[in-house]
Amino acid sequence: MLLVASLLLKALAIPLLARVAWLDFTTQKISNQNVLLLLCMGLGSLQLLSVQAGSWWDMGLSALAGLLLFLALFPFWVLHKVGAGDVKLMAVMPFVIGGSGLAVFSFPLLVFALTTALIVKNPFMLPEGAFRLYAQHLDRKGVVPFGVPISLAAICTIAFLIYENLVQATNSGVLGQFN
Repeated sequence: MLLVASLLLKALAIPLLARVAWLDFTTQKISNQNVLLLLCMGLGSLQLLSVQAGSWWDMGLSALAGLLLFLALFPFWVLHKVGAGDVKLMAVMPFVIGGSGLAVFSFPLLVFALTTALIVKNPFMLPEGAFRLYAQHLDRKGVVPFGVPISLAAICTIAFLIYENLVQATNSGVLGQFN
């Protein structure tokens, strides 16, 4: 039952991450409210899994990873290379995903970040209408919404982790109790 509740919290984080991505794409803002809600959902999910497993290792690993990410990205915020919302969102991701899922998270994050960088460096790859809109946006703001690749990578990772947990639970007979 704890696994189901934990997976439900992870599943509820997906629409919130989609909202964060959309708002960051359209307004270049990531609200503290959304980041704190993601943190609470992540902590709740991790706590349920920790109680079920009888080990707090994953929660400790998530806390350490979140702190390290915040400390690593903070200087980039000071230098105005990334936004404060991006730093906070990235620091919360280990809690949302879980320490054991960070390796899985890093691959889609790399792919989405490289895709974003490729589009920023080569905007002519976009269709003409999108290029015009994109060029106007860059002229006006001069920013790149890094919350979009973070959110997309988190959504992919959460979907994979939910699938993996459901397959394991089905194979072990845990979900058979609910039928």
